[in-house]
Amino acid sequence: MKISLITPAKKHSKNGNRASALRWAGFLRDKGHRVRIDVDYHGRPADLMIALHAWRSAGAIERYREIYPNGPLIVALGGTDVNGFLTSDPDVTLKSMDTADALVCLHDLIGKALPRRLLRKLHVVRQSATPLPGPRRPAARHFDVCVVGHLREEKDPYRTALAARLVPAQSKLRVIHLGKAHSDEWAIRAREEMAANPRYVWKGEVPSWRVRREYAKTHLMVISSNQEGGANVVSEAIIAGVPVIASDIDGNVGLLGADYPGYYPVRDEQALADLLWRAESDPKFLKSLAAHGRRLKPGFTAAREAAGWHRVVKLVT
Repeated sequence: MKISLITPAKKHSKNGNRASALRWAGFLRDKGHRVRIDVDYHGRPADLMIALHAWRSAGAIERYREIYPNGPLIVALGGTDVNGFLTSDPDVTLKSMDTADALVCLHDLIGKALPRRLLRKLHVVRQSATPLPGPRRPAARHFDVCVVGHLREEKDPYRTALAARLVPAQSKLRVIHLGKAHSDEWAIRAREEMAANPRYVWKGEVPSWRVRREYAKTHLMVISSNQEGGANVVSEAIIAGVPVIASDIDGNVGLLGADYPGYYPVRDEQALADLLWRAESDPKFLKSLAAHGRRLKPGFTAAREAAGWHRVVKLVT
């Protein structure tokens, strides 16, 4: 089939939307489909459209429907669709969802936020990640913790830095933050935090190989987001064997499970500091996080994600 895959992320963007689109296109091409990735739809012939993000891709969805009233359409829900635009612009967001033949989401709890009429066409397809090329060797001098995420409001990006100020003085904690600042104000605050907090290091936007190198030497990864649709950094950490500490939002619980022992109340840096110190000072706790991750690992493989996408494509075509 000719598949039009629409993503709001431009060609050279390093954000999650672009990475997801490229990965999904690879799965579909492996099955012999011809996939064109665009940020918008301009009427090119297509046997199927896959639109990433109900609100941001609404224009492309509408144009596709005008040309192909009965053409198969899959809408992959972004985190801001469910956590933001469903409230701030429900007419546009729900129109895209209602128009779709199938909805793809990235974690188990998204259905809680959707109208019941949409649940029958909702499918969970977790994002996958590539294993590290060799064994992990966590740093010995520091208890390194990585934060992988852009500096913007949804990510609550400085929460781990604030928590690092609250750990006991004898802690060897060091926070390594990889991610692009979405404005000069976010960058200024990161530099100010580095100047005031010797436990915090912001590296800015880095290539994917640099992120993978961090996974190889870090002791754990913190995802501190206020909202998520199912973050790929969780998949990356699980596949890399990196223990995870996460805010207790649906987007994290829907990936890691209700019984995961590494949650803290969102936006609570004292609770996060307590968990970080426990992970550093109690080897059994750190091992328990790693053991939970190993049990979850089969759900985040590329084969599992590819099979999920092939299943949904078959259902709508």
